[in-house]
Amino acid sequence: METFETDVLIVGGGPAGCTCALYTSRANLKTIILDKNPAVGALAITHQIANYPGVSTEMSGEDLLKLMRDQAVEYGTDYRRAQVFGVDLEGDWKTVYTPEGTFKARALVVATGAMGRPASFKGEADFLGRGVSYCATCDGAFYKDREVAVVGINKEAIEEAQVLTKFASTVHWITANDPKENDLHAQELIAEPNVQHWSKTRLLQIEGNESGVTGIKLKPRAQENEEALALEGVFVYMSGSKPITDFLGEQVAVKEDGGVLVDDFMATTSEGVWAIGDIRNTPFKQAVVAASDGCIAAMAIDRYLNSRKSIRVDWVHA
Repeated sequence: METFETDVLIVGGGPAGCTCALYTSRANLKTIILDKNPAVGALAITHQIANYPGVSTEMSGEDLLKLMRDQAVEYGTDYRRAQVFGVDLEGDWKTVYTPEGTFKARALVVATGAMGRPASFKGEADFLGRGVSYCATCDGAFYKDREVAVVGINKEAIEEAQVLTKFASTVHWITANDPKENDLHAQELIAEPNVQHWSKTRLLQIEGNESGVTGIKLKPRAQENEEALALEGVFVYMSGSKPITDFLGEQVAVKEDGGVLVDDFMATTSEGVWAIGDIRNTPFKQAVVAASDGCIAAMAIDRYLNSRKSIRVDWVHA
């Protein structure tokens, strides 16, 4: 597997990650962004931007994010699609593992945002990591020739369910409503021979034992009685704000609310590692706040890598 080296490696391509990349690239630091999916973050699924300074209210979040990404790339950022499944934060060089290769960086920035929400399905929190997962790309291979369920109708749920079709014997796709007929990705998923679509259906409970998940209970809207399914994995993709930190293990400190703990310069408890955006689980989850985090971290990284005593401003007085 190929190994790539860089000055700054940013995991996550949302407004925090793209802003950080813009500033580090402008500071002549070799920068790589690893982005799992540019279409599924909180900003990307925002239909209309109403409160980002200087941006027309007619612009969608997806369009704004593309502008941010393109601007970072224009200044030299290397943007790549990749799913991170593990990191090693020991030593001066931080190592990040993906299916596309191994990346080593002098400075690592985690900007993976937040997903999910405080567990609302009965049994979800109890079996997290023991059959309940929020990442099919990470855990799909563990369910080869087994039955699993995917809960959710957003883009990430559909893409992650597609990943699971490569491993699982049956993927039970549970959605509260029907996907749109013109959603080609959803229709392609339904057409997969090992996918069973449970439309207009609620997940009621995740069941299991000491070994992990053993099944679920669900309730189709058109039926009076609930149904029980025997399966071993449940992948949950709902809206909300659960920080995505599973790939970090216990290598950085987190707060009681699950957000990564940082100082005033966005530095974590692991030297050479910064955390920005919704992964901090801040009370104000706004694109402009995430972008601010990215700017602060980038300037701190520039000072850290180049031993600068002062931080350069981004404007010039005539």
